[in-house]
Amino acid sequence: MPYLKTSDGGDLCYEEAGEGEPIVFVHEFGGDMRSWEPQMRYFSRRYRCICFNARGYPPSQVPDTLESYTQERAALDIGAVLDHLGLERAHIVGLSMGGFATLHFGLIAPARAISLVVAGAGYGAEKQHEAYFRDVSLEVAAQFEAQGSETFSKTYALAASRIAYLLKDPRGWAEFAGQLAQHSATGAAFTMRGVQARRPSLYDLEDRLKAMQVPTLVVVGDEDDHCLQPGIFLKRTVPACGLAVLPKAGHTLNLEEPALFNQLVGDFLATVGQNRWLARDPRAVPAQIMKTS
Repeated sequence: MPYLKTSDGGDLCYEEAGEGEPIVFVHEFGGDMRSWEPQMRYFSRRYRCICFNARGYPPSQVPDTLESYTQERAALDIGAVLDHLGLERAHIVGLSMGGFATLHFGLIAPARAISLVVAGAGYGAEKQHEAYFRDVSLEVAAQFEAQGSETFSKTYALAASRIAYLLKDPRGWAEFAGQLAQHSATGAAFTMRGVQARRPSLYDLEDRLKAMQVPTLVVVGDEDDHCLQPGIFLKRTVPACGLAVLPKAGHTLNLEEPALFNQLVGDFLATVGQNRWLARDPRAVPAQIMKTS
């Protein structure tokens, strides 16, 4: 498996498949690059697809200092992937933790993002739940350390937003849970404390998001409760943003509904490629109900 160097000297493992315009897939906290297999197989027929394990996820390096794990660092690591592969620009597709990293990459390096797909991103963004999310993230970190990944994964994989996946695809959910059990407990704990618990609320980024012109697709499941309102916020804030809500779907969107997810993302990428994914027309005034003059 090939490796690349990050800007602070760490090693990340990655895989790629296919040829054409590049797509970089960025995984969620509970997953790793294996989580993108349905997308790697589908999109590599037309695109050059790259996935990688974030820092803290073996066989990528597991740094042993908390300051190595930040939201900014997660976004910079996407840039390190592009740099290593000699790519000036790419489509960036992220889920949950990876969705936040994708959005932040669009903020810090918009010229390098052809487009952004931000899926299942919202945990900790709601201002009224900010303190709770921070506290529960720290508790999750402590439980990974105390119990180990093999044991605590059985609890973590049964979070409310994972139940829809369990019910509709028990075999797929079991594979997800089994892969989670193989994660580094140390890496998981550092990631929870350094990235998840300390990342800024999306609502605190409103001014920067309003200025970001990158074509963006936000995807949420309607049973992923803490992503619904943040998804609407992003739709209303990012100028060239579309919002897709998947019915009876939870958090693990790309695995839970792979065909629908692939169709939505594929149509989005094609529309971006035709320069037709536009910012909202100023005539479409949000406050207007009917026009009278």
